[in-house]
Amino acid sequence: MGKRFYKAASALIRTFSHRMTTEWEVPFEEGPCVFVANHVGAIGPVNMCTKFPMRDRCHPWINNGMLEAKEVPAYVRQDYWWRPGNIFEPLLNVTVPYIAAAILPPVLRSVQYIPVYHDQRIMLTLRQSIRALQKDDYLIIFPEQPSGWLTHHDWINTSWLRIGEMWYRASGRALKLYPVHIDRKKHLFRVAAPVYYDPARRFTEQEEELAGKLAKGIRGE
Repeated sequence: MGKRFYKAASALIRTFSHRMTTEWEVPFEEGPCVFVANHVGAIGPVNMCTKFPMRDRCHPWINNGMLEAKEVPAYVRQDYWWRPGNIFEPLLNVTVPYIAAAILPPVLRSVQYIPVYHDQRIMLTLRQSIRALQKDDYLIIFPEQPSGWLTHHDWINTSWLRIGEMWYRASGRALKLYPVHIDRKKHLFRVAAPVYYDPARRFTEQEEELAGKLAKGIRGE
């Protein structure tokens, strides 16, 4: 598959789905950064990878389990791909996860992804992320945690924010974090003003503040 498949699939999605527009709260400044977006089910990642203006230089974080066919069914079930209690739930439970397992891994591997691990291999994720930023490319991270059908917890995951520390050590620069609210009804990317990781402060001193600003931005508040 590879890049040609990704470009062909992206073109098809853009042709046969709604066009997205982008609103920037402040003009975009070139340079390494992280786009932090709301998930909107599968719609968020698909739109960011196929329709976002900077998509060709973006590296989305993707759970490694979604890249491994044997692990995909468990992820599909825990991420609420259908409404709990749906009359067709028994059928969906034994079909959709396995269809996804056959289709998703090869499709996702065609993207310039960075695999996300949830064990000691997380350092591989962070090192790959720093290498991407050193090329003046961008990361895409979806920090929300699903709580039900098309709903998410009020809090967002924050452990990934430590990449700000690593980036400062590697480059001597503060990392820019752009909150992106994906509005599926208005077919809009609303990009808020960047939030900066402050290298002069400890991670624990700014974790809650950064999380609050990012959560507000990705929810379009």
